[in-house]
Amino acid sequence: MNREDPRYQQFVQILKEELVPAMGCTEPIAIAYCAAAARSILGAEVDQVEVYASGNIIKNVKSVIVPNTNGRKGIAAAAAIGIIAGEPSRSLQVIAEVDVKQLEKLAFFLEEVPIQVQRLDSQEVLDIIVCVHHQEHSASVRITNAHDHITAIEKDGVPQEVQVTSAEESFKGDHSLLTVESILDFADSVLLEDVEDIICRQVSYNMAIANEGIKNDHGANIGSVLLAMDQHNIFTRCKAYAAAGSDARMSGCELPVVINSGSGNQGMTASIPLVVWGREHQASKDKLYRSLIVSNLITIHLKDGIGKLSAYCGVVSAGCGAACGICYQDGGDLYAVSHTLVNAIAMISGTVCDGAKPSCAAKIANAIEAGLLGYEMFRNGQQFKDGEGIVVKGVENTIRNIGLLAKKGMQETDREIIEIMTSC
Repeated sequence: MNREDPRYQQFVQILKEELVPAMGCTEPIAIAYCAAAARSILGAEVDQVEVYASGNIIKNVKSVIVPNTNGRKGIAAAAAIGIIAGEPSRSLQVIAEVDVKQLEKLAFFLEEVPIQVQRLDSQEVLDIIVCVHHQEHSASVRITNAHDHITAIEKDGVPQEVQVTSAEESFKGDHSLLTVESILDFADSVLLEDVEDIICRQVSYNMAIANEGIKNDHGANIGSVLLAMDQHNIFTRCKAYAAAGSDARMSGCELPVVINSGSGNQGMTASIPLVVWGREHQASKDKLYRSLIVSNLITIHLKDGIGKLSAYCGVVSAGCGAACGICYQDGGDLYAVSHTLVNAIAMISGTVCDGAKPSCAAKIANAIEAGLLGYEMFRNGQQFKDGEGIVVKGVENTIRNIGLLAKKGMQETDREIIEIMTSC
């Protein structure tokens, strides 16, 4: 695949769109961004707030610490810090800079300003509306489908023109072109100068938060627990550093990560194990970056059929993607990568998402474990075969089954998880 191939620029664009920086778990950050945008439209001090959120948003905000809030959790904290200190032009890094005075104001705001939170009855799994008021004036902003995608704005009940971002003004990468075969073709032939900045930033940001998670006390410290078990094992270190990044992020660490498919946990899972593996095996920069392209694009390909939010745990896709990237880094071809992917999918596709929280780190470790076991199965001549469970002949057919399982088959599971979590 060369630059003249229509798919080439599409794949570059997909990486640009999906591998973007975010500080904090993306669901509370999306609420903060929505609230900051609404306050900007209102143009006045806020004296009342309403937040309407779809069930999956509520699920993923309930138990995770919002960065720069002194350890606070929940929708009200996310909306309040967005209103007080958010800079909407920074998108998913909207609350990256919060000073002491703003933190003091946050405490007062949460005590004095009514913040009403309601579940939004919506067909979209990712749907947020924030309404802010000042006396008789009001403004509202709606985000749907993607964490930074503003779809509607109103001021005093009058619809306003939605100003599209520069990314939205350019063409959108066509995800339908992604197949395992085309991804490997692109990774083999892409001129690294076209994607190097994107991949370099992912390595830098995500390894920084992984190291923070290892060095300091965050969440359940899954990364440190794993290293204490067997720090000399490369499989253990791949799991530990990725889990440690999640440990830190779920605990409100104020370092940014480069996300994948709208998720920081998926972005870390798809990248950190490959860096750890590459350093152990002295992989060249060229080989490491190309393997990261494989991991990221396969993760995106798997997630396309599932959706941004689901009852299906997203790090499963990223763990499978990471194993495929490691296989490629070791010289694996289409046959090897395809079998690694199918083996991994067959083992761990039942993992459910019950919101963002410290146990995400453990799920990341399990997803990477399954991915690496799938790779080891291939290296030892073993495989799961057509007709065994959801595995069918052809890697793309098995991927399609995963999408059906997650998006359609687990809808009732998702509803029950949300009901359990919101009734507690």
